[in-house]
Amino acid sequence: MKKTWPIENLDCPNCAAKLECALSSLEHVDAANVNFVNKTVSITVKEEVFAEVCQAVLAETARVEPEARIIIEEEHGHHHGGARPVVLYRVGAAAVLLAAGLLVKGWLGVVLFVLAYLAVGYDILLAAVRNIGRGQIFDENFLMAVASLGAMLMGEYAEGIAVLALYQVGEWFQERAVDKSRASIAALMDIRPDYANLLENGQAVKVAPDAVQVGQTILIRPGEKVPLDGVVMEGSSSLNTVALTGESLPRDVAEGDKVVSGSVNLSGLLTVQVTSAYGESTVAKILQLVEASGENKAKAEKFITRFARVYTPLVCLAAVLLAVIPPLFDGQWMMWLRRALTFLVISCPCALVISVPLTFFSGIGGASRKGILIKGANYMEALAGLKAVVFDKTGTLTQGSFSVTAVKPRGVAEAELLEMAALAESHSSHPIGKSVIAAYGKAVDHSRVADVTELAGQGLSALVDGRTVHVGNAKLMAGLGLTVDAAQETGTVVHMAVDGTYWGHLVIDDEVKPTAAAAVQGLKENGVSRLVMLTGDRQAVAQRIADQLGLTEVHAELLPEDKVHRLEALLGNGPVAFVGDGINDAPVLRRADVGIAMGGMGSDAAIEAADVVLMDDDPAKLPRAIGIARKTMGIVRQNIAFALGIKLAVMLMGALGVANMWIAVFADVGVAMLAILNAMRAMK
Repeated sequence: MKKTWPIENLDCPNCAAKLECALSSLEHVDAANVNFVNKTVSITVKEEVFAEVCQAVLAETARVEPEARIIIEEEHGHHHGGARPVVLYRVGAAAVLLAAGLLVKGWLGVVLFVLAYLAVGYDILLAAVRNIGRGQIFDENFLMAVASLGAMLMGEYAEGIAVLALYQVGEWFQERAVDKSRASIAALMDIRPDYANLLENGQAVKVAPDAVQVGQTILIRPGEKVPLDGVVMEGSSSLNTVALTGESLPRDVAEGDKVVSGSVNLSGLLTVQVTSAYGESTVAKILQLVEASGENKAKAEKFITRFARVYTPLVCLAAVLLAVIPPLFDGQWMMWLRRALTFLVISCPCALVISVPLTFFSGIGGASRKGILIKGANYMEALAGLKAVVFDKTGTLTQGSFSVTAVKPRGVAEAELLEMAALAESHSSHPIGKSVIAAYGKAVDHSRVADVTELAGQGLSALVDGRTVHVGNAKLMAGLGLTVDAAQETGTVVHMAVDGTYWGHLVIDDEVKPTAAAAVQGLKENGVSRLVMLTGDRQAVAQRIADQLGLTEVHAELLPEDKVHRLEALLGNGPVAFVGDGINDAPVLRRADVGIAMGGMGSDAAIEAADVVLMDDDPAKLPRAIGIARKTMGIVRQNIAFALGIKLAVMLMGALGVANMWIAVFADVGVAMLAILNAMRAMK
């Protein structure tokens, strides 16, 4: 089982990385994730040891990060620590004491400087001492404590106090920026309903959405959010689904139509019977996916975390060498010590450790606003580097709404052929079966049908009026030893045999989606050169659609396991995506580097099976998703190059004596702020 809790007072991304490493090493913990951006802790653990592990998690958190507090409770809201605002008052007090110290000479001035120093930085000094006691030496508290103490001991009181003051103010602004970005992403995903109007004894009572049970009836007034998934019992209206699909065109609904949570009722009054509890509703699943997306980390994120663990000890060693080796030759110990302290201040890796996960989080939030759900940074990274896209045909590139275009009997009447086919297909939920029943146009007497058996990739068999009926493709007929008639029309051919005698065939056709050609062209413009179709349909039908859309390869008449084998043959030369309907393509979706479902609003199977979900079944969203992923990866690379480039340059300047403490603080806090602001561009 997996549990996620909010965590308070987690002050820095380095702290999050240390805590994650500690929790991951706990006994019985299968996986642990500490998300600094979301301020959450997740653990995966076996249910029978859950209570024991909870206590271990709390104890380990208290050991590694004593200030942090995990809130273990079933229902929780957003919690914010109040420590940072107090910092500003302390900075103000330190400034007053510093000014007084500059005016007063002698030992009283020194006392004022020390008081100013303690006022602004006592928490940093305590954290550094505590961490050293726990064997966790190399973090930003240690770097700042050593640098500022060094300046104070050298008599550079103003500089030592200023380093801590600027660092504290910078951290405050940094935290505000992260909180603002988190709030901005939450605003983009503002689809969570506040209440539901539950109908009880003819009266509408305002209740929390999670208090409504499946089967109960709710009232949705014009202007209100749809709080739960359901079916319209009375009324008609238009729904704004922009928060779910990214498309502004309203969707009309009337009696018998499905409505999904998160959309907004624009006009009419709707009476809706609830079909899903709030926890299983579309809106809850979408929010859960976006909030949990930070747990699937990209290679860039993992690299930065590993980099920070190695980088900080290395720069500390470099600072020691800088303070010791050069003065052995020129004797200027104080000058090189000052340069070493400046070097330490510059070296904090916060800009990288914060901005990279924040960029991915922003990109995922921005994509969700466009109706594109990306389940993690690793899938974002794979999307950006796609080399091949493999499509299912029915419901992906085509509408999936079939109709019978020809009835070709052999030795029986057309009506008799159609009736027997409709009866055999009467229990089928497949679009082809539904089209046969629709073409029959009469009520089906289910009592005439028994022993229906699905034959994977071939069709089905059934007993109709006591006679054995086989309905399916040419492979099924060949297995029965029957010769079929060649179809002259283009489309999917459904053959039928009764008691071992071939009765003829039906031709069923499907229409290509209006945006399918634009999607294929958009993929080519994005540099995806290999575009493949895998389908169980006939070769002629598949080839016609492939030619119409400009696909580069087509493989037809495949069984479900054949699709997996064909996909596996494409793997290994860069990321490969499979695009399917998320219902009957689950094995292939899971096998691909990126499984992309044409989800449709409210399709549970699609949301569960895929790594990326296009919420409105529009294939044109696919090149847009790749564009968003590539822009996000571009910002990630910009932040890595910018942060490392500036830091290395200023570190070199510090070592050469060109950069002072003030520039060093900018190279730490200023670069982090700029990287955070750049990361927030991914939301657009």
